[in-house]
Amino acid sequence: MRTAVGFLCLLTLGVVPTSRVDPLTGMRFVLVSAGEFVMGTPASEPQREVQEIQHRVAIAQPFYLAIHEVTQAEWTKVMGANPSHFRSCGRDCPVEEVSFADVEAFIRELNARSTWKGFRLPTEAEWEYACRAGGTKAFGASNALTTNEANFDGDYPYAGAPTGLNRGTPVRVGSFKPNAWGLFDMSGNVWEWTSDDYAPYPGAAASSNPAFTSGRKVIRGGSWLFGGDSARCGLRYTHRPQDHGPSLGFRLAHELG
Repeated sequence: MRTAVGFLCLLTLGVVPTSRVDPLTGMRFVLVSAGEFVMGTPASEPQREVQEIQHRVAIAQPFYLAIHEVTQAEWTKVMGANPSHFRSCGRDCPVEEVSFADVEAFIRELNARSTWKGFRLPTEAEWEYACRAGGTKAFGASNALTTNEANFDGDYPYAGAPTGLNRGTPVRVGSFKPNAWGLFDMSGNVWEWTSDDYAPYPGAAASSNPAFTSGRKVIRGGSWLFGGDSARCGLRYTHRPQDHGPSLGFRLAHELG
């Protein structure tokens, strides 16, 4: 395992590790390169909402993103107690029943205790960029999704696909294949908080961190409780920062420096 000093030396030399492991929790992260993508969805995408206006976004800086949602074990390691409704699911299942304020408290504690500083939530743009992983279809690389590929309510499949499993519970992180960038469960399992407040998309080019001020936080990715449509990369959903529930979780981002 590289030390923090060693990592800074690698940054100085211009060599950035493509993956990292937090020494406190064991959370694994992969490097997401800077780049541009078209955020939002085309008019031809089934079940598209009018708010999903396509616009080009620049992700100006590379960043690390956790390969899976924060687990119950990782949360408990930092906070000392497990708030999850589905504790019987196991330590490797995603933590849920966490509000945005709860997540902020977790991040503060993790940054205070870990030797690797700079943990945060991804922005909405960073999240969609990572979900798409270079793809332009509803689920990044594909316009179809089955419950063999993600954990969502299969009683409500996407775009007329056959029905699938309704597991009625989260499942262990990493239970399905990762996307092209090595990220698990970007579609389904639990909704993931982002750092951004909700606001309508601009009609023109935007920065990677738009200044949203609505007071309702954007969540992404769908969950075990919602149908296949919720798991589209471009689908936006919101909650008040104080809300929590058995399908609300998160994954972490990390600054390069």
